[in-house]
Amino acid sequence: MKHTSSVAQAGMTAALYAAATVIALLFLQGLAWGPVQFRISEALTVLAVLYAPAVPGLAIGCCIANLIAMVINGTGALGLLDVVFGSLATLLGALWCWKFRSREKLALLGPVLANALIVPAYLPIILQGMGFYTIPFTDINLDGMYIWMYLFGVVSTGIGEALVMYVLGLPLLKALKRYQLSRTTQTKQHVQAH
Repeated sequence: MKHTSSVAQAGMTAALYAAATVIALLFLQGLAWGPVQFRISEALTVLAVLYAPAVPGLAIGCCIANLIAMVINGTGALGLLDVVFGSLATLLGALWCWKFRSREKLALLGPVLANALIVPAYLPIILQGMGFYTIPFTDINLDGMYIWMYLFGVVSTGIGEALVMYVLGLPLLKALKRYQLSRTTQTKQHVQAH
């Protein structure tokens, strides 16, 4: 029974992450995918602080979302880099969340580090393949300057991920913990009443 529950939790987490990512891609477009990232669905990585099945669920949800993004963004085969390595970044971030679950703020640092270091390593390849060579909102052309594109990506992805994790994710985590505590208290009171 416990295994079935874990599979269901992982599946629901995957569906929630994928749906939130696709919605963000459709409405935020360049801010959800590209050299400056503000992927609000990453806030759901806090679920890995609460329960272990969220770890594979988040990775699977990211993989599904990145496959869909590959079609929406028209990246072709280059988008497979995001499917593989973006999902790996989410998996590593979620594993970190689970490992440091007793220390919330440290736990949320995992997705920030994983995404800031991994995503910019392949994103310049995808962006150059699509003809994007300039830093957004500037005229700075980075064509053929991989190291500068990577460093810009580390900073921009890190800042975007930190904002998502600490401005959206931390309050979400606190709300979910309060709900969990409230539900546990109600269950205990119900059992004691009978």
